[in-house]
Amino acid sequence: MKKSRIVACLVFISFFSCKEDDTVTCTTCSAPETLDFNVCRESNGNASVNGEDTGTDYEIYLEGLQAAGASCGGN
Repeated sequence: MKKSRIVACLVFISFFSCKEDDTVTCTTCSAPETLDFNVCRESNGNASVNGEDTGTDYEIYLEGLQAAGASCGGN
């Protein structure tokens, strides 16, 4: 009985310690053709713009914006 409680506790702790990070971070971007806008890194690693998941990895999306002439987060 005691052993099963220990195992149950370990499973519980493992489940929550491996939980995906729910932190969302955003940066402001600007481009000559648009008003300033926010690009966010969602907890799944994708970029979102105006709350819409782009389905593209944040780093790739940001690189594409910058290659197209946008300035993001002081870059």
